[in-house]
Amino acid sequence: MISQLPKLTLFYDGSCPLCQAEILFLSGRNQAKLLEFVDVHSSEYRPELIGLSCEKALASMYGQFSDGTLINGVPVFSAAYSRANLPFLAWLFSRKLLMPILNGGYYLFAKNRHAISKWFGPPALWMAHTFSNARGRK
Repeated sequence: MISQLPKLTLFYDGSCPLCQAEILFLSGRNQAKLLEFVDVHSSEYRPELIGLSCEKALASMYGQFSDGTLINGVPVFSAAYSRANLPFLAWLFSRKLLMPILNGGYYLFAKNRHAISKWFGPPALWMAHTFSNARGRK
């Protein structure tokens, strides 16, 4: 059952439009309140408490479970999608057979996210806002 999952805090790059779009999308799906979101560039991000430098947090997607356990990379997405009630995406991002492809793709994305976001960020943000607003009107 989804409500029995531990809370997960996602540490994201708030200066990346694609990252913002993903967080906005997940925020709209966070009915169970099992996800929290912290922009690594904000004063809310406390590296000394988390044990994760800002530079390291910006190099890869990190999440922290309520018990303090840190995870990073592709497993963060599977955990987040589980909590956002997106079971197919959670399942897909947890397939061991796909991990080499997913990890390689994510590594390339993370390293080049700002360049990629110049092209795909604005439409992704527009879609996330549209989806989020449409869910709010229901």
